[in-house]
Amino acid sequence: MIRLTNLADYAVVVMAAAAREPAVKLSAARVAELTNIPAPTVAKLMGTLARGGLLTASRGVSGGFTLSREPQAISVAEVVEAVDGPIALTSCSGGDINDCAMEGHCAIRGHWGPINQAVRGALAAVSLADLVQPAAAATPVHQPALAG
Repeated sequence: MIRLTNLADYAVVVMAAAAREPAVKLSAARVAELTNIPAPTVAKLMGTLARGGLLTASRGVSGGFTLSREPQAISVAEVVEAVDGPIALTSCSGGDINDCAMEGHCAIRGHWGPINQAVRGALAAVSLADLVQPAAAATPVHQPALAG
């Protein structure tokens, strides 16, 4: 199973909460209330997302965080990358650090780039605006018949 880290998952939830009210300055405490994510985690994530250019922070009595762009201009891929770094399914395709024992003789290594681009492309195709819309009714997944 391929899974996002908990922090990346929470970051998407935090950003979706901000996207529901893009003109409102939200505090970490308010976002924690809205999302049921612990306030210290929300505060950490909002700081990370602000450093990543996805939220704008303002200080003072009327301070808080707002989206840095319109919800339709921020993709899920950007949110995940702000928290976890580049999207890569294997350690040999995620940057400069390779910790794979097979690296020197792996015939598959060169093929991970297009796969990673496809996954990133799928996440980039979903915006925060998409996430705040009601979910479409689930369509059943076609399962091939088992040979008997």
